[in-house]
Amino acid sequence: MTTARQKAVILIIDGLGDLPVDCLDGQTPLEAARTPVLDAMAAAGCYGPVDPILPGEIPNTDSGVGLLLGLPLEQAGGLHRGPVEASGAGRRLQEGEVAVRANFATIEERSGGLWVTDRRAGRITAQVDTLAEAVDGIELGDGIRAEFRSTDQHRGVLILSGPGLDEAVSDTDPGDRGNPGFVLRSRPLRPTADLTANKINDFLREAHRRLVGHPVNRARRAAGKPAASGVITRGAGAWFRPANRLEAQGLSASVVAGCNTVLGLARLFDFDTVEDPAFTAALDTDLEGKVTAALASLQNHDMAYVHVKASDLCAHDRNPLAKRDFLERLDRALAPLAAAGVVVALSSDHTTDSNTGAHTADPVPSLIFDPLRPPAGPALTINFGETACREGTLPRLRSLEFLDRILAAMGC
Repeated sequence: MTTARQKAVILIIDGLGDLPVDCLDGQTPLEAARTPVLDAMAAAGCYGPVDPILPGEIPNTDSGVGLLLGLPLEQAGGLHRGPVEASGAGRRLQEGEVAVRANFATIEERSGGLWVTDRRAGRITAQVDTLAEAVDGIELGDGIRAEFRSTDQHRGVLILSGPGLDEAVSDTDPGDRGNPGFVLRSRPLRPTADLTANKINDFLREAHRRLVGHPVNRARRAAGKPAASGVITRGAGAWFRPANRLEAQGLSASVVAGCNTVLGLARLFDFDTVEDPAFTAALDTDLEGKVTAALASLQNHDMAYVHVKASDLCAHDRNPLAKRDFLERLDRALAPLAAAGVVVALSSDHTTDSNTGAHTADPVPSLIFDPLRPPAGPALTINFGETACREGTLPRLRSLEFLDRILAAMGC
């Protein structure tokens, strides 16, 4: 690290981008939110639209965040959610193992198969470890064993160990657009993956059998809550060590987060993680604490990433008013950054549409604030958001190009 470099805090606001919604008079939640801190930083810096991967391509959290963390674009297709989730749970995969991202879901048996009524089981948080224990360690035959770990809220990871496994299998999660709907059948994407697909299907049936009458779920039903009566999966993969642009430049980075997926990515890159029980992946996360922790971590790092998940949750739940209100709270928490004397950048992993609850291919609103480079012209007044960014002071960039702009502002 050289003394000529500035330090930077990079904010990754999950699902920040959105589409216009009727209940906000045709504005997006970000446009409707009162965000004086973001407005001022954008006006004093530069702002514009960023495509997390490529224009027209719908990103996931792992690829969208991974690219902002320095993952090369050519490796984005090889980054699968299962190994990332396992990494976040502190489980390094061994050669031959396959990991799959999992959700506890509300599932019932119908004549056509297992029917999903809630992909997230009401975003269950209580007693998830107890439910995970009920489906952990299942012997699936042919020497294949299923390990299941809860990560955060409804999320978990399924790890298969044994001979003959292959990661090339399809998802069983019907997705937001397919909910409610039947659990999809895992299928091999190449002939050598037939065994793995069959064992995942076997696990899902056995998990439903064990969970549907579990005491935790009986209590949830009695309380009028969705039961976590089954498991759905996606993003199968094996372990690999990704390259990283920041490491190649000799930069050190910390990641402040409560989301297991983001923590998993950080560990795959060997970044330092900053965790605290108050740093959750939900609406109750300590935003002020995350900002304070990020600034403190700059004593020993060139860059500090701060990941915030709750904006995405609100959009997935089709609650644009809650997303607007959360973004206003986030803006208040960011006030110390404007006076910290560091480069501040803000972007997102993807756009999440509050109308449908699904990710879209739209670019995300982004900004870079450099305290050493005041604006050349008169002060601007903008409402930072999707509309303003379409006519912003940054051209339409990809995530890695946006990261290059941040590094340039730092003097790298």
